[in-house]
Amino acid sequence: MDSSGEEEEFFETNDTFPEPDSEEKDPSTTQSNYVSPPEEVTPLCSGTRTVSDPCSDPLRGSGTMEDSSTVDVQGSTGTRNTPSGTSGNTQTQLQTLLEDLGLKQHYTKKLTLSEILQIDLKAITDEPAKCHSDLPWYFLKKLMMVNVTARNLPSECESSNDEATEATESDSDDLCDITDSGDMVNPLDVITALFLCSDGFVQQEMALKMSMCQFSVPLLLPDCDTDQCKLMLWAMRDIVKTYRPQSLLQSKGFTEERIVPSEIPMISFVRLGDCSISKSQILNKLLSNSEEYHDYFVHCDMECGDFPRRISNGLTEITWYLPSGKKNIDIFSEPLAVANLRGDIASFETQFSFLCQTSAAVFVFFDNLDPECKLLTNLHHKAEMFLVGNQQSKCFSMDALKTVATKLGLSKVNIITKTKKNYADFVKGLRKKVNDVIENTKNKMCIEKMADIAPELGILVDEDCPECQTAKEHADAITSKIKNIPDYKATQLPLHGEIWKELTILEKEAFRLKNLGSKDIETYKAGIQKKKEKLREKQSSKNMSDAMTCFISAISSPGIERRYFLKWMRMNLDNLSREKLSGLRKRYKEKCKDEENKEAIKVIDKELSNSSLGIEHFFREMGQIYEASVSLPEQDLSRKQLQHLPQICAGLLLDGFPLELVDGDASNIPLTWVSDVLSQLNELVSPKNKILVVTVLGVQSTGKSTLLNTMFGVQFAVSTGRCTRGAFMLLIRINEDVKKDLYCDFMVIIDTEGLKSAELAQLDDSHEHDNELATLVVGLSDITIINIAMENSTQMKDILQIVVHAFLRMKEVGKKPKCQFVHQNVSDVSANEKTLRERKLLLDQLNEMTQAAAKMEKKEKNKCFTDVMEYNPETGSWYIPGLWNGNPPMAPVNAGYSEAVYQFKKNITETLGNCESSANDILKFKEWMSSLWRAVKHENFIFSFRNSLVAEAYMSLCTEFNKWEWDFKESIYKWIIDGETTISNLGTPASKSKIVDMKELILSLKSEVSTKLMKLEEELLEKLKNYFKQKDGHVHLVERYKEDFANSARSLRLDMQNSVYSQLKAAAEIKQGQTEVQKIKENHTKEIEEAVCALIDECRKKKVQMGEEELNQEFDKMWKETVKKLSFSKQEPTDVVNSVSLYLLINLTHKGSLARELLSQTNLQHCGETPFKYIAKGWFEKAKKKASNWRLIQDPIRLQKIADNIIDECLQYVMEKVKTDVPEADAKKTPNYSDAYIQEILRIVDERLQKHEDGTVDIEFEVSLKQHICGIAARHFQKMQEDFLKENDPYLCLNKNKEKFCDSFKDVFNERDQSQKKAEEFTEQCLKPAVEKFVYSKLGPDIIREMRTQQQFITRDTFQYDILLDLLSKHSFWKYVRYIGSYEVHVKKWILYQTVKHLSKDSKMFELVDQHLDSSISSIKAAIHKATKKTSADLKTFINNFCQELGDTLVISQDALGDVMMLNKANQEQFAQWFTEFVNKMEKALKQKFKRIDIQMILKRDDVKSQNELFTQVIGCGKQCPFCAVACVSGGGNHSVHTAPLHRPQGLNGYSWHQTEQLATDICSSLVVSDNLFCCGATKDKLISFKNYTDIFPDWKIPPDESYQASDYWKYVMATFNEEFAKEHGVKPADIPPTWKDISRLQAQQSLKGSFNIS
Repeated sequence: MDSSGEEEEFFETNDTFPEPDSEEKDPSTTQSNYVSPPEEVTPLCSGTRTVSDPCSDPLRGSGTMEDSSTVDVQGSTGTRNTPSGTSGNTQTQLQTLLEDLGLKQHYTKKLTLSEILQIDLKAITDEPAKCHSDLPWYFLKKLMMVNVTARNLPSECESSNDEATEATESDSDDLCDITDSGDMVNPLDVITALFLCSDGFVQQEMALKMSMCQFSVPLLLPDCDTDQCKLMLWAMRDIVKTYRPQSLLQSKGFTEERIVPSEIPMISFVRLGDCSISKSQILNKLLSNSEEYHDYFVHCDMECGDFPRRISNGLTEITWYLPSGKKNIDIFSEPLAVANLRGDIASFETQFSFLCQTSAAVFVFFDNLDPECKLLTNLHHKAEMFLVGNQQSKCFSMDALKTVATKLGLSKVNIITKTKKNYADFVKGLRKKVNDVIENTKNKMCIEKMADIAPELGILVDEDCPECQTAKEHADAITSKIKNIPDYKATQLPLHGEIWKELTILEKEAFRLKNLGSKDIETYKAGIQKKKEKLREKQSSKNMSDAMTCFISAISSPGIERRYFLKWMRMNLDNLSREKLSGLRKRYKEKCKDEENKEAIKVIDKELSNSSLGIEHFFREMGQIYEASVSLPEQDLSRKQLQHLPQICAGLLLDGFPLELVDGDASNIPLTWVSDVLSQLNELVSPKNKILVVTVLGVQSTGKSTLLNTMFGVQFAVSTGRCTRGAFMLLIRINEDVKKDLYCDFMVIIDTEGLKSAELAQLDDSHEHDNELATLVVGLSDITIINIAMENSTQMKDILQIVVHAFLRMKEVGKKPKCQFVHQNVSDVSANEKTLRERKLLLDQLNEMTQAAAKMEKKEKNKCFTDVMEYNPETGSWYIPGLWNGNPPMAPVNAGYSEAVYQFKKNITETLGNCESSANDILKFKEWMSSLWRAVKHENFIFSFRNSLVAEAYMSLCTEFNKWEWDFKESIYKWIIDGETTISNLGTPASKSKIVDMKELILSLKSEVSTKLMKLEEELLEKLKNYFKQKDGHVHLVERYKEDFANSARSLRLDMQNSVYSQLKAAAEIKQGQTEVQKIKENHTKEIEEAVCALIDECRKKKVQMGEEELNQEFDKMWKETVKKLSFSKQEPTDVVNSVSLYLLINLTHKGSLARELLSQTNLQHCGETPFKYIAKGWFEKAKKKASNWRLIQDPIRLQKIADNIIDECLQYVMEKVKTDVPEADAKKTPNYSDAYIQEILRIVDERLQKHEDGTVDIEFEVSLKQHICGIAARHFQKMQEDFLKENDPYLCLNKNKEKFCDSFKDVFNERDQSQKKAEEFTEQCLKPAVEKFVYSKLGPDIIREMRTQQQFITRDTFQYDILLDLLSKHSFWKYVRYIGSYEVHVKKWILYQTVKHLSKDSKMFELVDQHLDSSISSIKAAIHKATKKTSADLKTFINNFCQELGDTLVISQDALGDVMMLNKANQEQFAQWFTEFVNKMEKALKQKFKRIDIQMILKRDDVKSQNELFTQVIGCGKQCPFCAVACVSGGGNHSVHTAPLHRPQGLNGYSWHQTEQLATDICSSLVVSDNLFCCGATKDKLISFKNYTDIFPDWKIPPDESYQASDYWKYVMATFNEEFAKEHGVKPADIPPTWKDISRLQAQQSLKGSFNIS
């Protein structure tokens, strides 16, 4: 090399040496912890001193120097000159340190990535390192977050030993000889220990992160336990560097390549003997600009850097200098690698030899050279040698230097000496030497080739493990065959190419029907389904390619080998794609500058897609292979052979490999594949399967992936080029110490492609694509990070619109993810305060976007962002400084960036811990993902969204609410029984009420029940409130229904109050009517009794024994005379027809003048005499004539069915009241009429008509229907009252009792004991009917409670499923006709059948009866006992006392009691004895009677009407779909939106095309996504698109089917009974789509299960 004056300056020496700045340290002080080796050691070429030379160094300060010449007891790796006895000491040293650091167990059982990346308490808290065992984790925590302060170990762990501290002051950063370091740990020891204790993947991750921090990374790793070192080739494999060499300055291009295969000259720096210059500090200065200094190598002035090293001597580190292409910044114009050997080369000959053979140049630092040194002179090396000495050191000898230089044949150029205190000049000269080497050397050896030299020197190579090599062979076998990427993909990966993209297009078309035109919907959808099946067949027909066979075989290998294989594959594929893509990206960038290049951009975009080949393409292919196999029959061999693929992929997820959720090229999710992978993952980790999801969204190239990588230490792909499209998920374990806060086992991290990407912006559907992706990932997230780069306000506005849209959609479907906005590149420390205006602007923009999104989604009630989600601008926005601290590529990661991200991570974790909802498990995440993706394929997401988790949560809420509702009702039903008993017993001896006036009593009861209802309502609302407080059960998904259920609770109270008031009114009216009749009866009976008593006295006075015949004659004579004297006033019946007319008028008053006019046109007396027939009028006829290619969705047939069902229900109510269907033996006396009855009928009609407030029902229909029903009811009620009055006519009633009076007269006259007879009469005529009534009154709630325990009555879903499954199994056309046409009738009959069936088992009904019978008998016996104890003068008092005891449970007929008490002269004691005996007989008789009686008869006498109550609970509001008439099953009686899980073809209801007169096959769940038109009363003769059905029916939500198979049940029914339905409705059969005819009964059942979420 040429010499110069400047170079000579470095060679010149001074005769005198500068004085040290401080006094020399005593040698004993510098090695206070040093333990002498057993034998003296003679270094090869350094001096013979065994302690540090206190040479002075101006830079280092007092007495510090770099390389102390001390005895090396660690030993050299390779060639060593210490005695064998040292080895044992060294092993102890390593083991001691590892134990001290808490890593001892990991020396054999290596640390894995899943261990170091798991989220534990240390990762999210600022707990300082308190002991040495915390230090490795402290380092790893910071390193994984790419924090440049990671090597600054905390001083809290520093030793308090003064002597140990002093010893470090005379050492440099290369202290290698102090064997006992006490309590101090050097950062290099921690790094070395971690590399020794980690597996290859952790080592690779550490090396990558260290490189990003611009830390030097291990090149040769020493292991003093084995006395060998290892070339860390694998560890550095993943390091990719980007730089701009001088050759690319003009083109402004750049080089991006992996560092391992890069041919970059390496310059090595070593130390020989002691050295007072800090080599590492010199290297840091050498590689740093004066403005941007960075510590690439650890040195003694760093925190803990002056602590003695115990295991890291012999460590060779490497770093790289890479130019940026800026001449005023770059130190070197070309790239170079810099190696730094720790320790004295005399002790580490192997490492030194390796460096000499692999480096372009080796710089040897020294203070004192031994002229006889053989280490330098005997070495055969390729590297150019430079000797670097410090003339300021007293140990320096110029003569020795010259001798050695001569022996080595070195010129002045290769000799560098430091002659001044100024380090700047020294470093400047050193740089020039290095630069000369770079410019002139031809010795450029890549690290990959160093692996060939290493074994020759006894150096191990980390890649030489069999698993790594086998994996490499497998990967190379695949990638070596790739010549042309597009061709390779077409031949080796064909399934996920065009076929998969075609399937994606078909799937979306099946949901959106954009190309439907005038075709029949179901036929069109069937055609799409056929095309999909053919494409799957095409996939299945292709044999698996050689590449995929090898790939699947390789990933099926054992865990460690599989992980190596995937790494090799990724690296190989990256290398292959990089060169091809760089040119295309350049062309793409140019084209994107001009918006008119859309077509050219599309072409290049396709080329980019085709030329991009990553490991994700192999997994996509594997997914399509699996999906194609699933479409095969279950027994197919190919299918069976591929069933293990999801389990393999699930295992990879657990290993830390990402799973592609959204295929970036096809913009689709292979749902079957991803779902099965997640199912397998669930099986692998269950029961620890709870997850929380964190997602990032943002504009492309704004650091989203880097943010996630920094937060969680993961490796999502980061590229300066075109980023991978789609979305990927990673799994991170949650440690036990954090589970108690997060309540989950794993955290799922989802990285997405950038929104508003330049390439996608040129495509027609880019906005739609962004919305779909944002909706999906926001919906999957528990917390979504919105990444915003502050410098681009336009892009920020665009992304906010997309994000707000996604959040609004989630709010509307029940998901409430948290949101955090991250503003990147905000470096000012006062950013939070300075950006107050920006935060306000952001909120304004969010509000603006919310209004825009709400308008699009037709949810205008959302006015501002806080209506959509909880958001606080102060706590919801984070400001993060720029990533790089300086100018890349030499800039390290900004410490402020890492720290800000760490604080953000802590906040995220805290926010997740405070989530109101519990974590999902993996299966629920899978289900949620599927539902979201199906919904985003539709144009109207909110109305298309279906999800089993939401359905399950909603059904759970409904089930709970039903329980609370029933508890509410049951309580009131019991109260009503007591209230009616109180009313019935008023004015009788049995009455316990202090109130005697009926009106006053009714007011009191109303007040009491009103208070009770208010209390029950409060309790119900409190239960509802507490239900939504719980974290489990996904209650947050149904929170939007909370108000609906609260309103239902309030409505329930009002409805029950009206019902109770009505029943109290009816009971009071009946009681008053009975009381009037009773008084007349009592007066007549009293006069007859007086006459009989007079007759007895008269007969006895005759003192003649009279026989039966004579007594009968005397009685007949007295009866005629007495009856003739009595006055019998005839009761006039109420004009029921007039009363009913009045209530009908009141009911229709608010309907307007037309209703009143229609009422006046017809006399109610004649209404209902003929069957009700509705004749179509007005718009129906007009619309029918105009109908052609649009649908008339209502017609007279449907209205007639509605009317028939309402009439049937009302007539059933009438029959119940008049008791015409009760068996004669059980018939009670005819009840009296009450106006409450007609009021209840009108309420029933109104309630049923309210279900059809969709334009179906007009006022003419309503008036005519009500007149018809009221006319029938009025006639029945009129007769009912007439029968009541006739039955209670005083004269007739008196004559009925003539025989009883006669018998009693004879008994009294003859002084017979009446005790037995009267006890029997009282038991049979008074007590027995009362007990029966009591039992019947109590049975209703019991039956309901019992039936609610049955599976089909637990939830509405199971009920609907069971009833439809029953229809399927019966396969009866007429049952289907009844179910569809008379839904309530059919369902109630089915409920009755199920009730009878269940209660018939194991005498279940008798058990219910028996408990109430036993209860009443016990009460009766207790009452007898109490009445007997009371002293009573006569039997009447005894009976009154007895009745009063039972006054709150039994209602004893006063009429019957009066008959029994006529002329009753029985002895009280004897009566009581007989009475007890007859009660026992009555108990047995009643039990026998109830056992014999038919259960249906019992149910008919059930006062609560359990059949109707069960119907209400399992059916819901019952409002019918305006298109297919299926009933709503939403929970709560007052919900705002009606839903049904399964809609059906309209032809089943008789709808037909008017031109062809064929039954229609259209299903409304398909129609709502089409542009077809409909017309009905609600549209006022206008044509409306089915897509806009919510404009007409806003209270109905009809989501599209989840899949083509979702409606298979009804398709099967229609295909099976097509001819029969056509005949029934008088039209022609439908044209059934071919695919419908292929549906089997089993498939129909399976679709039914899917619709109702039955597992």
